[in-house]
Amino acid sequence: MLVRIGAGLAVIAVLALALWLYARAWAPSREDYPVQGVTISAAQGTVDWGTLAAQGADFAYIRAARADGRRDAAFAANWRGARAAGMRYGALIEFSPCRSPIDQATGFMTTVPRDNAALPPVIRLAFAPGCAKRPGRDLLLSNLNTLINLVEGQAGKPALLNVTEDFDQAYDIGAGINRTLWLDGNFLAPDYASRPWVMWTATDMRHIDGVDGPVRWNVVAR
Repeated sequence: MLVRIGAGLAVIAVLALALWLYARAWAPSREDYPVQGVTISAAQGTVDWGTLAAQGADFAYIRAARADGRRDAAFAANWRGARAAGMRYGALIEFSPCRSPIDQATGFMTTVPRDNAALPPVIRLAFAPGCAKRPGRDLLLSNLNTLINLVEGQAGKPALLNVTEDFDQAYDIGAGINRTLWLDGNFLAPDYASRPWVMWTATDMRHIDGVDGPVRWNVVAR
């Protein structure tokens, strides 16, 4: 009996390892999603941008400011690295209900240079651990619109909204603000917003040469 139990546990361990290795390497088919890229922040450490581009990353969204208001320490280096590698690149700011939208926009505008070659800016809408404030929908949408207008004024392009499922369930962003949606969902295409998405974070578990640790791997709808 003990032998059988041991053998069963060994099989389970092997299967778990195989699934883990598969998840680390998985990305959607290029036939379905020809354009794919990454989200990069200081959390990934020093990025080898040439290697990353050679691994099939067509673009990179680079975090400029965190939800707590701090600038991403690696933003300037990552911005230069992506440009030098010949990748498409854009800036991302994390929205916080706990902070003034004007202060948040100021953090973006003083961090991200004006660059006509950059992709449209992204505002990420997710509940951060350090912010427990949950304003009413009207107030949140008003504050978010203020941030959007200021960020778009700096970038000269309409912003994308990267909305997590729980944030969208709380505020129905797709029905409240008419901007391109970028949704999250590991391995399965998301369907939680009230409008179709244009970008999808297909996995936040992918490991790829040129970057330490897992990255958020994103694809663009046809």
